[in-house]
Amino acid sequence: MNIDSDSDSNSNDNSSTNTGLTPQPDFSDLDTYLENMNVDGYLVDADGSSSTQRYLSGFDAPDPFMTVYTPEKTALLVSALEYGRAQTESRADSVSRLADYDYRSIVSDCDAPTAKARVTAQWLQDHDVTHVVTPERFPLGPADKLREHDLSVSAETDDVVTTIRAEKTETEIEHIRDAQKANEAAMETAATIIDSATVTDGTLYYDNEILTSERIKQAIETTLLRHGCALDETIVACGSDAADPHNRGHGPLSVDEPIVVDIFPQSKQTHYHADMTRTFLKGTPDETLSDWFELTQTALTAAIDAIEPGITGESVHDVVCDIYEDAEISTLRSDPTAETGFIHSTGHGVGLDVHELPRVSPDGGELKPGHVITVEPGVYDPAVGGLRIEDLVVVTDSGVENLTTYPITPLEAQ
Repeated sequence: MNIDSDSDSNSNDNSSTNTGLTPQPDFSDLDTYLENMNVDGYLVDADGSSSTQRYLSGFDAPDPFMTVYTPEKTALLVSALEYGRAQTESRADSVSRLADYDYRSIVSDCDAPTAKARVTAQWLQDHDVTHVVTPERFPLGPADKLREHDLSVSAETDDVVTTIRAEKTETEIEHIRDAQKANEAAMETAATIIDSATVTDGTLYYDNEILTSERIKQAIETTLLRHGCALDETIVACGSDAADPHNRGHGPLSVDEPIVVDIFPQSKQTHYHADMTRTFLKGTPDETLSDWFELTQTALTAAIDAIEPGITGESVHDVVCDIYEDAEISTLRSDPTAETGFIHSTGHGVGLDVHELPRVSPDGGELKPGHVITVEPGVYDPAVGGLRIEDLVVVTDSGVENLTTYPITPLEAQ
């Protein structure tokens, strides 16, 4: 089907009614930033998969569209195809169409990128915007073409919007909590399959077939879809695969070896993520794995207990490193080139992106109420395998709330 997304229409500037699930964020820090930078607005050129685009505009579209934020208003420039939805679903104060600026006539005389830049430049000027900052990853081609129309375009380096996004509202926290409920249902699906598996010649079987990483991933994804969530990938990694923290895992699952299951779904309705990891084992763990598991659970508990407003992500990370190093397990703090041991950061922010600010790492800054973060210590060695335990928590005014209710079962009890 060929849908003309830029057909002719009349109105140039229209008010919109926000029907989104998330209330208007507090953009006062962005206002201050724009004032300090002496610029008119913050410009985003991206589709709805960009979390910054969704956060500023309150709108989701599969094709790129323009959002400019100024202290006075938020304005969108979209195709005619998205115009109606943008009016009713976005939080923009005004919505314009490419066709309002005679895009079809312009594009007949030049290439599409040049026509889009000419229209965008006029649209920005109509909103009294001549100097903008953009996200660091703003597309280079459109930026260069806007500069040809005497617009000043510069990329910001302060993570201003992602910093604002990091402090979640109560509504956003509820969105994440709902995604975490779906996550826990999916984890239970994985656990049930592993627990029900039988063993033949050291390999796990389920429903009379070899149990593979792919089979469990499929079951996880099916459960998530039933709970209104989806994900591009998940981790079900066994044995030596589990010794690589981001190895997605593949092939048959084996007895007596750790199985790391890391699920990070996104709600299809709200677009907020959750994140959780558990390590399972069918059979009997060796002594090293048992010691690692107990130590990792201790590190998880100590790190969560340390979290409160004002502490830094670096300090929380140090709590975990101290525990591992006291047990003579390498960390990247003790050895930046370590390839075994605790070889990643303690955690990260979770929201519209599954990895966002703040950081719980050597460069992690101050944690504030509303920050939703993971705490995920782990130990890895290809000669033994790997394991990780991850909870999702929110920093509160008085401390921390664990959003994860799924139990942690010792390897020996599985």
